[in-house]
Amino acid sequence: MRWLPRLLSHAAAAGRATARTTGSHARGSNGFASGRGGSDGAVVPREWLRKLWTEELRRQRDAARRWGRRAVATTDGGGADSFSDFARAPSRSYQHDDRDLTPVEAKLKPLLSRANLLIARDIEWANIVLAFEQESRYIIMDPLFPQSPVGFIREKSNVIFRQLFRSRRPFVAEITDAMGNEIFTVRRPFWLINSSIYAEVNGKEVGVVHRRWHLWRRIYDLYLGNRQFAVVENPGFWNWTFTLTDEDDNVLAQIDRNWRGIGFELFTDAGQYAIRFGDAGLNRKFGLASDIDELHVVRQLSLPERAVALALAVSLDCDYFSKRGGWGLPFLIATE
Repeated sequence: MRWLPRLLSHAAAAGRATARTTGSHARGSNGFASGRGGSDGAVVPREWLRKLWTEELRRQRDAARRWGRRAVATTDGGGADSFSDFARAPSRSYQHDDRDLTPVEAKLKPLLSRANLLIARDIEWANIVLAFEQESRYIIMDPLFPQSPVGFIREKSNVIFRQLFRSRRPFVAEITDAMGNEIFTVRRPFWLINSSIYAEVNGKEVGVVHRRWHLWRRIYDLYLGNRQFAVVENPGFWNWTFTLTDEDDNVLAQIDRNWRGIGFELFTDAGQYAIRFGDAGLNRKFGLASDIDELHVVRQLSLPERAVALALAVSLDCDYFSKRGGWGLPFLIATE
């Protein structure tokens, strides 16, 4: 514990000051004797020690709140008080004082303050075997601790529209935390030529992604309110990296679609997407984060902007990586 040496040093200093003042040392029923005897010993009041301890704990809490961590020591040889507390704490990519957050940002922060997110789509067996379009389900993970999901995406749509319109169907998807509490929603209307998807918090629109038509390139415009803050211009074909850039062509974030194997890619819609918001603010990398390439960004996206970027990942999956099923037997053979 970092406060113990400081506490002992304060106690020793107080003891020496008391000894110089009184010229003697004693042991009382309500005092703490400093030292083993001799001229350096002195009585330190128990009440003074209690106040000193309380003040030190208050400074620790203020420091933890200021740096956005839960009792995680950053000095050499330091560590988390418990592994579970550190696992539950989000990555320190988005640094912001909680007192300055708007209600929308406060609701988004538990999920979107991480430096990286991994989104994996569930296998839809009815779609594979019977070509019956199901509601899409996604798992959201933190690459630091992939064994524990940090959120989920659940589509809600009409069963008839899903079979008729397939990837062009209208739907609403809830983005929740690991406990099922809604963080925000994305809404995707029916489309014919260019798709759009809206990010909404508490039923109010915060941003939108519009697809721009091109013969082979994949172009998206990202808006926060009425202001465009990023654009994606993917060259198409087999390029699965979608980079968000500003008007000066500076990198803001990146979405990568990961290869999951021949069986998954040919016969299922179970794609996996890595969203990287940049590692600014991470002085160290723990666990699996050491294997993640660092993305250098010109600035950190705000929390509402990150919500729009996550909505873009859902739109990419629906626009380019969702396919008609009915490949049950070939998939079973390919995955054996």
